[in-house]
Amino acid sequence: MTENRTQNLIVLDMAGTTVADGGLVERAFERAAERLGVEPGSADHAEKLQYVRDTMGESKISVFRHLFGTEDLARRANSAFEEAYGELIDSGLIAPVAGARETIEKLRADGRTVVLTTGFARVTQDAILDALGWQGLADLTLCPADAGGRGRPYPDMVLAAFLRTGAADDVREMVVAGDTAYDMLSGRRAGAGTVAGVLTGAHDRAALTAHGATHVLGSVAELPHLLADSA
Repeated sequence: MTENRTQNLIVLDMAGTTVADGGLVERAFERAAERLGVEPGSADHAEKLQYVRDTMGESKISVFRHLFGTEDLARRANSAFEEAYGELIDSGLIAPVAGARETIEKLRADGRTVVLTTGFARVTQDAILDALGWQGLADLTLCPADAGGRGRPYPDMVLAAFLRTGAADDVREMVVAGDTAYDMLSGRRAGAGTVAGVLTGAHDRAALTAHGATHVLGSVAELPHLLADSA
């Protein structure tokens, strides 16, 4: 047994990992972009949408800063995105990834601390949690603003989970799971011993592995079994 196998702190991404949003990020972005004058069907629209796809998992305000250039436009775009995403959530277009709730409950029943993280703003994160009835499901929920403002691929949210929960004595005891390359990068940069990619979201096995996944799972529902095997 290696020294980093306690694995009592589990940091899980939301959209694409524990939450199936059915492409709502792209749909909300398209609504937001149109409100800022990006013409649907244009080359500019296609280029911006591709960037959104490529940067899934990153803090949304950071994405909009890149796409729109100024802080004012980025904040307008982010507000429009949050509003559009909230409207889509209210329409019932969101659900848990199969087995995700049971996985979180199982991990906590086993004495592990579970933290849910997101690249969305707090208002959007809370809207998702409310829609799913997940308020209180995890020990802690974090968005970029809760960790100083920097989201993925920076390690800040993972390290905030480490500092706020006190559930691990060593960063190598942490387990990070997510569906994007940025989830993998943030986990590795935080020093997590286990960085598990899942295939229920944005990126494929090759992308997850290339960006540092130590394991690739079909879904987050396989995580308790992985941890039991490595104990």
